[in-house]
Amino acid sequence: MNKNQTRMLCEAAVFMALAQVLSYIKLYQFPNGGSIDCCAMLPIVLFAVRWGAGWGTLVGLVYGLLQYFLGNGIAIDWTSIIADYLIAYLLLGLGAGLFHGRKHGVYYGAVCGGLLRFLAHYVVGAVIWGKYMPDSFFGMTMTNPWFYSLLYNSSYMLPDIILVLILFAVLYKPLNKYFTCQDIKA
Repeated sequence: MNKNQTRMLCEAAVFMALAQVLSYIKLYQFPNGGSIDCCAMLPIVLFAVRWGAGWGTLVGLVYGLLQYFLGNGIAIDWTSIIADYLIAYLLLGLGAGLFHGRKHGVYYGAVCGGLLRFLAHYVVGAVIWGKYMPDSFFGMTMTNPWFYSLLYNSSYMLPDIILVLILFAVLYKPLNKYFTCQDIKA
């Protein structure tokens, strides 16, 4: 194993641990598992942008397992575990990893990965969780599971994506060489 592989594995472990710790700091908890947390997506996105889509996808998948087992995951059955945790976070790592090494890759990666994660939650929310849809949500009468899933999942995913983008903006100048992978290339 060469120096870069060792570094990548260490970063993967540290970033997943950091993401797990940040996921425990919830700014708002919705019923049935959705929450606005303290930027738990940030370490996963940063890792994927630094090391690429392949490794980002793997780290997203492993982090999804951690989220389910260590984060008191809420699921109806095995399909909701696979879709809401494994696929959703796998897509987060994949989407962010597509912008590996680019100048503003952390921003594009956060948006792309966040939107792909949202898409997974949206589909599973309508198909699986839709049968448990409340009569009203946000003061509106709910009759369509797709509309309910859109409201529910966007109510926590949009703030999460925005928080990650804000933190990347604050940290971009002092950590630029890490965000653009210059430290790995050297």
